[in-house]
Amino acid sequence: MWNEPRPPAAPKRVWRDWALVGVLTALAVLEALVRQDLPWRAISTGVTLALIPTLLWRRTHPLLMLAIAFATTTLAPLLTNGERAETYTLAYLLVLVYALFRWGSGREAIAGLAVMLTSVLLSFTFDRLAPADVGGALGVTFAALALGTAFRYRAGARARELDQVKLREREQLARDLHDTVAHHVSAMAIRAQAGIATAASRPEAATEALHVIESEAARALSEMNAMVRVLRQPAELAPGRTIADLKELAAGSGTPVDVRVSGAVDDLPPLVGAAIYRLAQESVTNARRHARQATRIEVDVTADATSVHLRVSDDGDPRQAASPGYGLLGMRERAGLLGGTCEAGPNPNRGWTVTATLPLTGTAR
Repeated sequence: MWNEPRPPAAPKRVWRDWALVGVLTALAVLEALVRQDLPWRAISTGVTLALIPTLLWRRTHPLLMLAIAFATTTLAPLLTNGERAETYTLAYLLVLVYALFRWGSGREAIAGLAVMLTSVLLSFTFDRLAPADVGGALGVTFAALALGTAFRYRAGARARELDQVKLREREQLARDLHDTVAHHVSAMAIRAQAGIATAASRPEAATEALHVIESEAARALSEMNAMVRVLRQPAELAPGRTIADLKELAAGSGTPVDVRVSGAVDDLPPLVGAAIYRLAQESVTNARRHARQATRIEVDVTADATSVHLRVSDDGDPRQAASPGYGLLGMRERAGLLGGTCEAGPNPNRGWTVTATLPLTGTAR
C-alpha cells in the first residue's frame, strides 16, 4: 500500500460540492439556534463552520484537509477548559475520511490513518472520551475508511476492464490491418516475380527495379508477420470483412434486419470496410439482445467523397438509462482509432440508434 499511487482523474470541484457546503452551513447554524444542550455554543459552532470549507479540497488535497480537521477538533478543547466542543453537524468529517482513502495515495492514506488514531488516543488520554465512545468512534471511522477503499478498488477494477476492451479492439484492428496490407504486399511480390520472368526482353534497369520490389515486399511481409504473430495466436489467417458481408447480418435468427447500402462503397479502403462491418455487427447483436418487442432493425450505410456513414436503428421499447456497456466502448475505440466517431442513444419515441462516421482519407491513429 505504501507505493499505491493516487487514482487518476480525480473529479474537479462541481456545483454539488458548493451545495454540500451550503447545506452543512445551514445545518450548523440551525443546530446552534435550536439545540439547548450544546456546550460552548460559540466555539463549537465556530469550529464546525470553519472546517466546512475543507470539503471543497477533499479530492485534490485529502491528507491536508483531514489533518487540518482532526488537528482543529483535537486542539479545540484547549479553549473550553478540556470539554469537547463538538456539534452533531461535525459528523461531515467522515466525508474527509472517505475522500482520503478514495482519492489519496497509499502514503497519504497511511499518514491520515496515523493522524486519526493519534487524535482518538489523545482524546482518550485526557479523559475526553469514554472507552465506549472510543469504540464507537473507531467503528464509524473505519466504516468510512472501508467504504472509500471499496469504491477506490471498484473503480480501479472497472478501469482495468475498460483497458481490456480497448486492447481487444486494437488487437482486432491490428488483424484487419495485417490482412489488408499483407494482401497488397503479396500482390506486389507476385507482380515483381512475373516481371523478373519476362525481363529478358526489357532493359536491365527494369530488371534491377523488379529485384528491389521483390526484396522489399518479402522483407515487409516477414517483418509484419513477426510483429503480429502474437496478436493472431491462436486465430487463423482469414480475409477481412467488407461492406459486401453486411448481407449476412440479415440472415441471422431473431429480429429481421433490413440492410441498405448506397454510394460508392466498392472502392472503400479495406480497413474502413472491415470497421463498418464490425460496428454494424456489434450494433445488430446488441439490438437483438436488448431491444424488447422490436419488429425490425435497419442498417443504413452511405458513402460520399470524404467519409462513410453507418446508422443502425431498431423500434424496440426504450432502454433504461445506464452507463455505456463494454460493447459500445469497444465500438467507440475502433472508430476513434480510424479517426472517426461512434455514438449511440435512444430515439425520441421508441428504439435505439447507433451512428458512426469514418473518414476515407484519415490516417489510423
